[in-house]
Amino acid sequence: MARFYPVYLDISGKRCVIVGGGKVAYRKACSLQDAGADVTVISPDVCSDIVKRNGLTVIKKKYEEGFIDDAFLVIAATDNQEVNRKIAIDAEKRNMLVNVVDCPELCSFTVPSTINRGDLCISVSTGGASPALAKNIRRKLEEIFGSEYEEYINLLTKMRALALSEIKDDLKRRKILQRLAENDMLEIVKARGTKEAETKMRQIIFE
Repeated sequence: MARFYPVYLDISGKRCVIVGGGKVAYRKACSLQDAGADVTVISPDVCSDIVKRNGLTVIKKKYEEGFIDDAFLVIAATDNQEVNRKIAIDAEKRNMLVNVVDCPELCSFTVPSTINRGDLCISVSTGGASPALAKNIRRKLEEIFGSEYEEYINLLTKMRALALSEIKDDLKRRKILQRLAENDMLEIVKARGTKEAETKMRQIIFE
């Protein structure tokens, strides 16, 4: 089995095609849409969730090779192994990124188990060996990285912009940005809220 290279893709505005109309296809469509993709779902039959989901392009037809033309990436999520294999071959001929659900040997990329806390994204992958283990690890991480991390990341974004505009010395700026990311700042957010943490961060920036 191939060893995958971890990477985060910018798919905003890019055409992404999912072949399949079930619950798995729906979950894939949602995650792609949430990342800003232009999502097309291809299947003669689609579940009610796909029908209700706003913004999807749905083609209620059997898969044909031309349907993936101009796609940035393709996900095969049908219950037919031969169709999934053909999709993988068709995408590979076009040098497209392709994921075949539950078949890592046909994938050029896999989808990790992911935690999102605002702009913080933590992904866990076993390279397709055991998605169940990846989910178990994700659940443990969800207990460690709570909702306070989203508030903290939002504050760091704001304070980083301030530091970049106010501190001209590169070395000093790097040291201050490192200081703002230390654990005691997070503890202030958790214990006393973002307003007090921001006050402390501003003191560090302007001292």
